[in-house]
Amino acid sequence: MQGPIKRSVTIAGHETSISLEPVFWEGLRAAASDEGLPINALIAQIDAERIATGDPPNLASAIRVWLYARLSNTRA
Repeated sequence: MQGPIKRSVTIAGHETSISLEPVFWEGLRAAASDEGLPINALIAQIDAERIATGDPPNLASAIRVWLYARLSNTRA
């Protein structure tokens, strides 16, 4: 398994770096395509949901959990 890959993304006009394993980057690309959104827009949505929680996890963790929940919902 390949280790995390760091990429820069722009969220709400601010650049940030996110480190994710390739499988999660692939999942994000697929989810963004399914939603008809640019990947940065999808990450911004996930970030907004993350911030709305009482004790937000870091963004990379929030992305992983969001993708897992999405996959779980498609299998149910």
